[in-house]
Amino acid sequence: MYRLHTERNDNPTGILEIKLMEKIQTHIKLLLLLSCCTMLLNMAHAQDINSLKASFEKYGDSHPQEKIFAHTDRSFYMTGEIVWFKLYTVDARTNKPMDMSKVAYVDVLDSVNNTILQAKIALKWGTGSGSLYIPVTVANGNYKLRAYTNWMKNFSPDFYFEKQLMIVNPLQSPAAPIKKTALTYDIQFFPEGGNLVSGLSSTVGFKAIGADGIGVNVSGAVINEQNDTVARFTAAKFGMGRFIFTPVAGHSYKAVARIGGTNLTKQLPIASASGYVMQVTDAGNQLSVKVRASTGSSQTLYLLAHNGSAVSGAQPLVQGAGNEQSVVIDKAKLGDGINHITLFNADRQPLAERLFFKRPALLNLQAVAGQQFGLRKKADVDINAKSADGQPQQANLSLSVYYVDSLNKTDGADIISYLWLTSALKGNIESPEYYFANVNPATDEALDNLLLTQGWTRFKWSDVLSAKPAAFRFLPEYNGHLVSGEVLTPAGAPARNTIVYMGVIGKKVQLYGAHSGADGQLLFNTRDLYSANEIVLQTNHTYDTTTYKINLKNPFSEQYSDTKLKPFYLNSSITAQLENNSLAMQVQNLYRPENMRQFSTAGIDSATFYGSQYRPFMLDQFTRFTTMEEVLREYVTNANVAKVNQHFHIHIITKNGPLPSDEDPLILLDGVPVFNIDKAFTIDPLKIKRLEVVNQRYYNGPIAANGILSYTSYKGDLGGFELDPKAIVLDYEGLQLQREFYSPAYETADQQKSRLPDFRNLLYWAPDVNTGPDGKARATFYTSDKPGKYIGVVQGLTGNGLVGSRYFMFDVVR
Repeated sequence: MYRLHTERNDNPTGILEIKLMEKIQTHIKLLLLLSCCTMLLNMAHAQDINSLKASFEKYGDSHPQEKIFAHTDRSFYMTGEIVWFKLYTVDARTNKPMDMSKVAYVDVLDSVNNTILQAKIALKWGTGSGSLYIPVTVANGNYKLRAYTNWMKNFSPDFYFEKQLMIVNPLQSPAAPIKKTALTYDIQFFPEGGNLVSGLSSTVGFKAIGADGIGVNVSGAVINEQNDTVARFTAAKFGMGRFIFTPVAGHSYKAVARIGGTNLTKQLPIASASGYVMQVTDAGNQLSVKVRASTGSSQTLYLLAHNGSAVSGAQPLVQGAGNEQSVVIDKAKLGDGINHITLFNADRQPLAERLFFKRPALLNLQAVAGQQFGLRKKADVDINAKSADGQPQQANLSLSVYYVDSLNKTDGADIISYLWLTSALKGNIESPEYYFANVNPATDEALDNLLLTQGWTRFKWSDVLSAKPAAFRFLPEYNGHLVSGEVLTPAGAPARNTIVYMGVIGKKVQLYGAHSGADGQLLFNTRDLYSANEIVLQTNHTYDTTTYKINLKNPFSEQYSDTKLKPFYLNSSITAQLENNSLAMQVQNLYRPENMRQFSTAGIDSATFYGSQYRPFMLDQFTRFTTMEEVLREYVTNANVAKVNQHFHIHIITKNGPLPSDEDPLILLDGVPVFNIDKAFTIDPLKIKRLEVVNQRYYNGPIAANGILSYTSYKGDLGGFELDPKAIVLDYEGLQLQREFYSPAYETADQQKSRLPDFRNLLYWAPDVNTGPDGKARATFYTSDKPGKYIGVVQGLTGNGLVGSRYFMFDVVR
């Protein structure tokens, strides 16, 4: 018989402990799993953010951006006057002077982009200055002065500096061009972040302007298709403002506005069925960024804040209640000026963007002059440059002093507002100096409305995030002006692997070479190519008898922004002022014409391309011979002349012996190659002043020479020598020579009593006023015979990117 045996459990607590441990271990496993998932998610977020930052920084490094600001002496001119200007070239990211480009291009365009004036300006350490004489044939009208570099032509023409000039021709009847256009208005709406989304509340900015681009007062309402009012709005400063609006799915909306006594109806942007709405709020030391998503659109979002090409912040948004995500940005970490706050999804697609302005530190400029001066009296202007904390600053400045009336007005386009604001926004900015002149809550509100309605990005995000390498058509001009062109065969096809010589006729020997690629393109890297020149383009006809076609390209930009000039209008009440300005212009041209045509060659290297280490033969110091063969045989010891089969040959002798005799040296006449040696011996030695012999193998770009014989005529005009018929001779304008500004001095009693009239409107122009280590500088000039009110404008920057501008005024009395 079997007995069932049972045991009593006397420890129930132990069983409970075991079960509790099992539960704890399960929770720990879940927590570890959750922690690992969170860690992996954070790592994924960090990887996405780092990828965004890396792409953006790589783009910034491979796409350096320049800005140019042009300080002109005035903005109103009569024909026959001179436009004086100073150029400041800076790094677009930092506003520090940028010494990349050595040439800037300045042109003046009419309303249909026809060029009426243009110049190439040499840049040194990011600055340069020049002038443009306005011919008497220029018609009445408003014109656009713009400035840019060759490198800037790779990007949008919206990046070029642009400024409006008014020019009046007193020899033309004002009746035809001076017409007042009919009043027309426009109003535009800009949802914050970029888009309206049905069911989501949005801030909507608006801007109302007239036909002249100036903001106008406006008020109105937003109504739906049933004429129900859903929002109202009223403009603040410059016709701009904002209102809150929540679009409803299935409805359409339009704005009914009252502008200048007329009604205007404008359709609002269509709301998307799904998407994101961004709201940025200034909360003192922080920016609060909230993003609301439509149902089904919520996902992982990232925020990237950047200033120029520098990333100031990148982080994921934090999920809040419902479909709202938010993040707080420390304003101290943002860069100065305009910051772009861009929203991205997990696929690195930009969803929304908002601009925020952080006020930068500025250069504090003080310009002190007397309040009143007599006619033909000396005036001193003491300039002081300091940082915001009062430290003296060495600054490079420009100064203009001119007569003020309703035509010659103060110019609001100063260097501060341009570099920090206008250059980063597209389109016309009305009174940009307003946002810096008086810093207060009203100004800050107006500035934020401007950014809400006129935001702009200097690049496309698709380009930034693309892995494709950048392709640029235009190279930066690191050393000097790049002359580009093409060489073609007689059939019009690109001539490959062809060396083209460009000689500049003149006393200064300038020779450049370019080697064409497969596409026949040419690039001559010139240095110190100044003023008007006659250039000769040719190939070496002794090796290649082909008659090539060589074309040079226009170095000035053929791209144009869509910025419109303001309508040209003058009323009859200013006839007397026009007559006074015309009289002043004619007196200057009549009595001081020579003073307006003085140019300086200071700072221009006059040495030849092969240097000055080779001893020149000054032929007047020797017995003059009538044939070039006699000259070379009699006293040029390092060049031996031989004649083989009735053809001349020259052997160059170095200190180590003769160069290879199978190749003749390169013969130059006033910088132009003469490839036919026999023809070179027909050069008239009596017209030659100097002969230089380079007695070594010499390389100049793609040009390889077995020594050089360089002849320079007395006049630098080839001395009557006939060029090869295959050579192409062109007129080519080089860099502009520095025109010297004339300001008469009345230091003595005789000078003050001179009967020579002085009706100058522009008393003084100085493109380079440099403050010393103590931050101080002084400018001195004399008043003219014209009483009235005058204004002085001084502006510029320091080496570390502090920019400043200052106005001062005084009266001239009889």
